[in-house]
Amino acid sequence: LLSCREQPIFSTRAHVFQIDPATKRNWIPASKHALTVSYFYDATRNVYRIISVGGTKAIINSTITPNMTFTKTSQKFGQWADSRANTVYGLGFASEQHLSQFAEKFQEVKEAARLAREKSQDKTELTNPALNITSHQVLPSPIISSNGPGEDKLFRSQSADVEITTEKERLKKMLSEGSVSEVQWEAEFFSLQDNNNKLVAALHEANANVDQWKKQLSAYQEETETLRQRVAELESQGTHDSSSENNKEELSQTLEELELLIKAKDEEIQMLKSQKCGRWEAEGEREETLQKLQELEARNAELEQRLHLAEQSLAETLAEREKMQSEVTKVAEIMDVKIFELSEIRQGLAKLVES
Repeated sequence: LLSCREQPIFSTRAHVFQIDPATKRNWIPASKHALTVSYFYDATRNVYRIISVGGTKAIINSTITPNMTFTKTSQKFGQWADSRANTVYGLGFASEQHLSQFAEKFQEVKEAARLAREKSQDKTELTNPALNITSHQVLPSPIISSNGPGEDKLFRSQSADVEITTEKERLKKMLSEGSVSEVQWEAEFFSLQDNNNKLVAALHEANANVDQWKKQLSAYQEETETLRQRVAELESQGTHDSSSENNKEELSQTLEELELLIKAKDEEIQMLKSQKCGRWEAEGEREETLQKLQELEARNAELEQRLHLAEQSLAETLAEREKMQSEVTKVAEIMDVKIFELSEIRQGLAKLVES
């Protein structure tokens, strides 16, 4: 494809596209990966070309002419039309800087091609004013290339018609030599067909995943509803616990009263015991006092028993309440986790629907 007379001027990496010949709107990728796109200078013909090769196939072979224009259609994409190839080329770059460099170099090469054509025409007129434009005569002339090494270059000065005729002959020769063979087009067709089958399989797999996620979402919704019912039951039990809390306050009050009563009785017992050591005038009064003392001791024991039972009941109530609060907290944490998973599944479904 390239001869030793052509030297690379500038190279970059880009994704190559060509316009769809049927619709003239959609872009068709020329390769799966980014390719090297280079500007080449043909010293013999004094022309500039943009060339990109994928494997053994020339993806781009575009000769730059002064009437060509490179257009930036986005921050990382640019295009130009090649009337000779009857197509529009598009390049997608990795960054805006790479696109700007390529566009600047396109402008430089386009200006150099314009100067080369003007000098070629001027030289042709000076050398042979009566030149027949249909002939294929080649007239050498020195010119300094703006992108070359700075030394004199030789080129072929031709008129526009001669250049078009030469290009047609070159294309016929390429076709005759099989440069664009049907085998390559058939291989590319089968490659695209294989990619299409892979995309269809991926679509079926995505649909199956969506069905599975829908089932999982339904199961999560049922489990969430069950947890909500459980929380409602626990909340109703919590209201029931409020009455238990009132009972607990009443028991605490009763305990305080019993403690005060026991303290008073203890003081009375101590007083009676001190009085026991004193003088008693009558034996009957002494016996009555002893009997009263025994009754007070029995009453004291009964009050202590009641106090013990009340303390035990209070401890059981507090333990039951703590257990119930722990269960409510655990259920709330489970609900938070399920709600979070449910939101993630919904987001996944939304992304799949958008894609």
